[in-house]
Amino acid sequence: MDLNKVNLITRAVMQVPMKERHVYVAVHGGAGYHGAVSEQSVKSALKRACARALRESPLDDSSALSVVERAIAVLEDDEYLNAGYGSNLTIDGCVECDAAVMDGLSGDFSSVGAVPGVKNPIKLASAVLRHSREPDSLGRIRPMTLVASGAHSFASSQGIQTVAPNEMISPRAIQEWQKWKSRLDHPPNGDPGSLPQDAMQDTVGAVAWDNEGNLAAGVSSGGLLLKYSGRIGEAATFGAGCWAQQSRSERSGMACSISGAGEHIMRSGLARVLGEALQSRQSDDSELDTHHILLQILNQQFTEPLRQRGERMPNAGVLLLTKEQGEDDEAVPRLWCAFTTESMAVAYASTTKPSPKASILRHPASTGSAVDADKSSVFITALPIHR
Repeated sequence: MDLNKVNLITRAVMQVPMKERHVYVAVHGGAGYHGAVSEQSVKSALKRACARALRESPLDDSSALSVVERAIAVLEDDEYLNAGYGSNLTIDGCVECDAAVMDGLSGDFSSVGAVPGVKNPIKLASAVLRHSREPDSLGRIRPMTLVASGAHSFASSQGIQTVAPNEMISPRAIQEWQKWKSRLDHPPNGDPGSLPQDAMQDTVGAVAWDNEGNLAAGVSSGGLLLKYSGRIGEAATFGAGCWAQQSRSERSGMACSISGAGEHIMRSGLARVLGEALQSRQSDDSELDTHHILLQILNQQFTEPLRQRGERMPNAGVLLLTKEQGEDDEAVPRLWCAFTTESMAVAYASTTKPSPKASILRHPASTGSAVDADKSSVFITALPIHR
């Protein structure tokens, strides 16, 4: 080809504007109680998670699923959060982790539960999802959830980093375990008391929107302090700990990550119920906005049924990313946080605003150390993730 023609083609290609890249990520460090001692450490961890999620090397995948995985892996490595290293210990003094991911584009979900000795359970959950998409030589159905020793064996087969079980135990976690196990075994005056409000928060998670506008969600947890060995919580349960979905036109969708008391959240199928409510609004052109849907779900389908069962203060927090129509019919992200606890720790960032913003959101109805059960139980706020 003539050199002049090559130069003309090169200049023409260079003048075609590249598609502007927008990736959004939001993370949470649990819903519950955040005291002044841990506040800065938690916020710092959340900021690092957002920054790492957006940082790409040539080997990094920029899909929403991978953004979620990178963010949560950072949270799992932080001793101040109840996931991965730093997880609460079981009644037997071990770390057993739950984690899950969900892809809004395909609807694929995978999780691991009560798994010991895996450095980053979220990476294992992602590996299970990838494995589920591969054809099986015998035509068997690939697993969606793996637990315990089977999950650990699968991690080894997939090159996911495993460690000695005791390497997952942080100094803080063992101190808390020794204190409360002693009270349980030898209660002073016959009464061991109740676990403190400032016990480590339950469950971390992330939601993301990638350059193609696809959504994903994930969640990871060490579970409740002194939980029974083998117990699985919302972070490993389909429809409970995370949910992501998109319309066929990809012009609407949602991704959420849930935190709180696992048994309460699993009983209501909270993440899936929220997704279905938002989808119903979008398909029926309902006038209910996202704020009202969050309030309705958390009050009528979560809190009220549990109170009827005798639970005075049902515990849950929701980090929600929605895809909605903005100006010029452009799809834009909206970020919401809703919780029934005293506080919830969140952070968010994007490729247009890469400096992460972190907050410990506090329930205005709280009275010193706990949310008043006789007042409005749900606090909802929108966060400015969009440029």
